[in-house]
Amino acid sequence: MSRFRFVLGEIGQGLRRNMSMAVSVVLVTFVSLTFVGAASLLQMQIGKMKGEWYDRVEVSVFLCPSGTPRVETCAGGEATQDQITEIQGILEAPAMASYVDEIFFETKEQAYEAVRAQAGEEDWFQLLSVDQMQASFRVKLTDPTQIDIVMDEVAGRTGVEEVLDQREIFEPIFLVMNRATVLSVGLAVVMTVTAVLLITTTIRLSAMSRRRETEIMRFVGASNFFIQLPFMLEGALAALLGAVLATGTLWFGVRYGVEDWLSSSVGFVTDYVTTAEVWLIAPVLAAIGIAIAAISSLVSLSRYTKV
Repeated sequence: MSRFRFVLGEIGQGLRRNMSMAVSVVLVTFVSLTFVGAASLLQMQIGKMKGEWYDRVEVSVFLCPSGTPRVETCAGGEATQDQITEIQGILEAPAMASYVDEIFFETKEQAYEAVRAQAGEEDWFQLLSVDQMQASFRVKLTDPTQIDIVMDEVAGRTGVEEVLDQREIFEPIFLVMNRATVLSVGLAVVMTVTAVLLITTTIRLSAMSRRRETEIMRFVGASNFFIQLPFMLEGALAALLGAVLATGTLWFGVRYGVEDWLSSSVGFVTDYVTTAEVWLIAPVLAAIGIAIAAISSLVSLSRYTKV
């Protein structure tokens, strides 16, 4: 018990002597771990969105419309019933059964009504007619990652004007989010290196200011571990406090920025990260903070606690 009180006393003394440096360590650790946590939450959100949106991915097979052809496969004019039947037969073939879940055929009349429902009384809609629309197949997949197999089977066939991969709509969003993740990770790395340097400096100053005590402890036979423990705990305590602040900031941001504001403002995403994910990564942030302190301690103590 007396040793425990001694260690606590040494920690308190070291923090009082280097209060400004200790506060700096807490702040820089807080900032670095906040970026680490933000990057982790961004990746979790990307995973949720991919799981939600890719399940809705369809292959849209647009058939040749009437009028001037834009591609060679439409040189014969509007898709005939025989061509439509052939394409449907390809999609319903036994070889495609493991890739295709459902097939929907939309006639020109149905396409016109769908546009009418979206356009309402817009002036430009009055210029459209049923003959200007084009029939299409919408293919729902059992596994959206196998979309290329279905596209290759129908693309380039006579009567098919275009095959649209709906993933192209989502990819720019994921690209922006991935780049934001990379930026967060980059800033986290810079701030983590800064945290290591600051903790190293703090421990070094603390060890130098208590060099006389260290000499006495060494003289009376104290072990290296017992001499170095107060310095190690000082760094660990400061880093752990930074991790706590980072977790609190992320929780606040997710609770009020995502769950309250974003979920009610942006309706096309239904599955957002929650505070449960923040608590999930909280132990990881704490472990990273302690690891930062441990690395810094090893760098400093091996030299500055020797007599």
